[in-house]
Amino acid sequence: MWLRVHTLPTLLGAVRPGCRELLCLLVITVTVGPGASGVCPTACICATDIVSCTNKNLSKVPGNLFRLIKRLDLSYNRIGLLDSEWIPVSFAKLNTLIIRHNNISSISTGSFSTTPNLKCLDLSSNKLKTVKNAVFQELKVLEVLLLYNNYISYLDPSAFGGLSQLQKLYLSGNFLTQFPMDLYVGRFKLAELMFLDVSYNRIPSMPMHHINLVPGKQLRGIYLHGNPFVCDCSLYSLLVFWYRRHFSSVMDFKNDYTCRLWSDSRHSRQVLLLQDSFMNCSDSIINGSFRALGFIHEAQVGERLIVHCDSKTGNGNTDFIWVGPDNRLLEPDKEMENFHVFHNGSLVIESPRFEDAGVYSCIAMNRQRLLNETVDVTINVSNFTVSRSHAHETFNTAFTTLAACVASIVLVLLYLYLTPCPCKCKTKRPKNMLHQSNAHSSILSPGPASDACADERKAGAEKSQVLGSVKCLLASKSIQLAGEDSRWCCENNPGLKLSLDARRG
Repeated sequence: MWLRVHTLPTLLGAVRPGCRELLCLLVITVTVGPGASGVCPTACICATDIVSCTNKNLSKVPGNLFRLIKRLDLSYNRIGLLDSEWIPVSFAKLNTLIIRHNNISSISTGSFSTTPNLKCLDLSSNKLKTVKNAVFQELKVLEVLLLYNNYISYLDPSAFGGLSQLQKLYLSGNFLTQFPMDLYVGRFKLAELMFLDVSYNRIPSMPMHHINLVPGKQLRGIYLHGNPFVCDCSLYSLLVFWYRRHFSSVMDFKNDYTCRLWSDSRHSRQVLLLQDSFMNCSDSIINGSFRALGFIHEAQVGERLIVHCDSKTGNGNTDFIWVGPDNRLLEPDKEMENFHVFHNGSLVIESPRFEDAGVYSCIAMNRQRLLNETVDVTINVSNFTVSRSHAHETFNTAFTTLAACVASIVLVLLYLYLTPCPCKCKTKRPKNMLHQSNAHSSILSPGPASDACADERKAGAEKSQVLGSVKCLLASKSIQLAGEDSRWCCENNPGLKLSLDARRG
């Protein structure tokens, strides 16, 4: 055939396809040759772009692996240190690296310089104690990082610096004693982190004053169950609010949220956090926590109120719509009575009224429809001036009543102890009273001082006019006047006599 090709130059057009086939064959041979593709080591199992080298007593990555692999599994080996040489060749297309169940206790900077396109890195079930410095800074496109079941007690704020695409971070089953707020605020925050698992660590409390800084779209993915929380109404309020918003992190693990309640310095017991009447936490405490979190706002009649959408995703690619208590749609650039919505999602009520109170829902959706976040905000409208005047009136009424009671008591005491005895000025008793003892009759019989008695009677009449109301009050309160005083009072105060007779009847 080759002779025919060379001796028949007129058939060059027919020969070219054969040359193409030969060229393609040479290209394929070079591509799959050992120099470029490597081989499948005897310790590994290879399937096209997937390589598994599990449980083979390896201490580093074999250097003769096929370099275009996309998934590499090195689980159950004895790899102890990750440094710049533990992967001797570059794997440009590797997107999944699994190194779980090894003896890794330290990670050095530059350990992943030969795997820059990793999207999933599994370092679970190792012996890591700290994660410091920017050890993952080369992994610019990493989306999932698994660090659960280690011994991590400290996370450097810059540990995950540069992971701008990280979406899921698993830190469950470690020794963390503080919630890693640096993942959400500060210089090294991870804006795309939608899932954080810090369950079953040693976190006793949450930073309640900073948790409201976390965007709503990220709050939904925080898993806290299994931590030794100290019982606290603020924490209870936070979890109740998440439960009401149907966060799966709370609803799916409701019975795994417990706290330690101390009866004294030595004895404690575990109780469920999400239970009715937890620690008798009052609604005022719960609502106070909601106010601190920015989910309850207090408005005054006539005073301008601004409420920000909790999603905190305001940018040029996000649309915001508010839904009022009466299901009215409040949109940007659309005025409706005294409401206005800005393009960043903020709702403004220019002059709140009582009828404007209720639950408002903020819906945030980006242009790609990848985010659809709904946040409920309760707005309470009150009138401080009216409340203050009512309180002032109540105080005045109470003070007046108290003053009247004190004055009545003082007047009664004056009457009982300072009124002159009128017995000397009375006429003689009827004959049926003469049979009493001489001492008693001498007291009741009139004496020569009748003029003085007239003056005293005049003064007593004037005083009776002043104290008339007090006497009637005493009669109405069933205060009994005994003996002669009762008869004398009745004789000199007909109105009082009628009151007393009515009570005795």
